[in-house]
Amino acid sequence: MEAKFFRFLKVVGVGFKARTESAGRQLFLKLGYSHEVEFAVPPAVRVFCFKPNIICCTGIDKERVHQFAGAVRSSKPPEVYKGKGILYLDEVVKKKQGKKSK
Repeated sequence: MEAKFFRFLKVVGVGFKARTESAGRQLFLKLGYSHEVEFAVPPAVRVFCFKPNIICCTGIDKERVHQFAGAVRSSKPPEVYKGKGILYLDEVVKKKQGKKSK
């Protein structure tokens, strides 16, 4: 399968990790929950983990690649106070200011 479309995701946070198994057909995420989040990858999409915090979704169908990347991102979207979560590699999260002390 020649991959034409790519979507890179970055996992940001202490202890947050990603790994793939069975030739890119299953994706496991450790996101600070009491369990691992497991994704079954659709047939037209392949998933690779270059580092424990970089996920690459590739495939020949742009819609399915982006839909799967969006589903992965929705499991832990980036939060605006610390910037932790799963975000696209080219995405910039504008951080909010915290509580002001007197």
